[in-house]
Amino acid sequence: MCGIAGIISLDGQPIAGLRRRLQVLGGRLAHRGPDGEGFWVSEDETAGLAHRRLAIIDLSENGAQPMTGEDGCVLVHNGEVYNYPELRQQLEPRWSFRSRSDTETILAAHSVFGDDAVNHLRGMWAYALWDPVRRRLSASRDRFGIKPFYYAVIGHDLYFASEIKALLPFLPEITINPAAMAEYLTFQFTLSGDTLLKGVRQLPSAHRLIAENGHVREERYWDVQYTLDREHSAAWFQEQLRGLTEDSIRLHLRSDAPVGAYLSGGIDSSLVSLLASRQSAGPLDVFHGAFRNKAGFDESAYARDAAEAAHARYHEIDITAGDFQKHIFDVIRHLDEPIAGPGSFPQYMTAGLAAQHVKVALGGQGGDEIFGGYARYTIAYFEQCIKAAIDGTYKNGNYVVTIESIIPQLPMLREYKPLIKTFWADGMFEDLDARYFRLVNRSVDMRDEIQWADFPLADVEAAFRDTFNGRNVGKEAYFDKMTHFDFKHLLPALLHVEDRMSMAHGLESRVPLLDHSIVELAATVPADIKFSGGRTKQLLKDAFTDVIPPSILNRRDKMGFPVPMSDWFRGELRDFAGDLFAGASAGELPYLNPAAVRGAFSGGEPFGRKCWGLLSLEIWRQQMQAESRNKFLE
Repeated sequence: MCGIAGIISLDGQPIAGLRRRLQVLGGRLAHRGPDGEGFWVSEDETAGLAHRRLAIIDLSENGAQPMTGEDGCVLVHNGEVYNYPELRQQLEPRWSFRSRSDTETILAAHSVFGDDAVNHLRGMWAYALWDPVRRRLSASRDRFGIKPFYYAVIGHDLYFASEIKALLPFLPEITINPAAMAEYLTFQFTLSGDTLLKGVRQLPSAHRLIAENGHVREERYWDVQYTLDREHSAAWFQEQLRGLTEDSIRLHLRSDAPVGAYLSGGIDSSLVSLLASRQSAGPLDVFHGAFRNKAGFDESAYARDAAEAAHARYHEIDITAGDFQKHIFDVIRHLDEPIAGPGSFPQYMTAGLAAQHVKVALGGQGGDEIFGGYARYTIAYFEQCIKAAIDGTYKNGNYVVTIESIIPQLPMLREYKPLIKTFWADGMFEDLDARYFRLVNRSVDMRDEIQWADFPLADVEAAFRDTFNGRNVGKEAYFDKMTHFDFKHLLPALLHVEDRMSMAHGLESRVPLLDHSIVELAATVPADIKFSGGRTKQLLKDAFTDVIPPSILNRRDKMGFPVPMSDWFRGELRDFAGDLFAGASAGELPYLNPAAVRGAFSGGEPFGRKCWGLLSLEIWRQQMQAESRNKFLE
């Protein structure tokens, strides 16, 4: 786990001040690698790489980067390749290893397999390999976008880095990308590889970036295919899932530094903690962020149940409104751009606690998108069940449950009545894509606060439909279409948060449920097994019913790190929010209606998604305004 950056001349001309530029890039990534820094510059100064090190595997200097291979290629790598011992054994006849690091296995794999090396890797990564003979950069991002990679073509040079903030001093100007902003305002994340800043692009997950002969191109190397397996039983899928998950945990525990786990009190993090504790040499350190003084938001009792079952060392931090006011500017700065929901704040606090005890933390990210854990899936199916009951069209392929079977699951929607009211207010029984778009569309909450005229919202809905109705998703189940969209777009946003909030504290976050073998298996499971009877995560629950404590397995109130933002903004943080939007600076935001925004903070829904979206957007704008005055000068 590290920070990587580099500059490549696309026209073959030397880059003025290359070494100084690399130092600026690396300096802005220092938090990602507190254990060391390294730089490499080609003799003709047409290519340079920078690295900040967080030492996890092979803590010696042999694992330092940039790393040069015996073939002369130079690599910078951020992440972990968990199958590196097995891959090393395969490559040893054709490569003389000088370290025990997983990074060197990438160098060796590229030497032997070329660009196909990426298909031999199991883990999380973002890396860039410079071939001085071919004058070719080959960069890659892992299958799910766990690790970040941003790039910009500035003049005749390609700049890349682990975080946007490293690129900002070199951008000719810092201006907003209206198309990406329209996506953010709709979903609180972007759908494409574009960022909120013009000229800065994020390499999409499961893609490689090739820069050669003066051109830069992206190539997809992997995708998940929803080819349903009707030959096997639910019990068979449970057995396969159990074996793959336990094996993934085994690999994710590989480390030369201490490993712990996040523990929210939900099924996914509890499962990861419990399985990890069974394979750990000693007691596992687990970490929980609590809201002890806010009824309805405190999940610490469930986290303690899981910690007790795991015989783990339990660590807890009580998170307050004062913490929010103290740290929110750092949270947004580390996020690089506003994204996802308010859960990034408690995640930042919990990561800070974990970093005091371990260098690696396992998390449960991915379970909701792979196995169907969001309450909105039940909301969507409930509507379809009503329609089918009226039309008499059960089992037409668009859904997998009956109204009789889904009724017992409806109590989990108690806290979502405002969402259901909005969802059913208009367009009931429309096409499936239109209905799910209504469920995930956040812009309806901000009709008054945002000036919408300049944003291409029609393009956003078209992009949504492209993914929702994608060719690799069959027409058989509504469930697969919903989870596929969330897997492709929401999950990368959540992984963005996972990476930034942990790396803000020099902590490596690992997500064992996002092993591609697990994802590929889950994509073959028919929806009537994954979502049996309208029960969320049913396959995962059935596979591990003897592992997860009943209090967690059977709970119906898990909300995904809820944050009492609306309570705070009506109380302790009323002045904070008012001050943020009161000044003349708020009027400088061309798409914001400040008066309507101030009104939003005196009301607000229980979980504060609107408040979060507006607050993070304004803090980010102010930070970008400051960055526009902080340009790189020779």
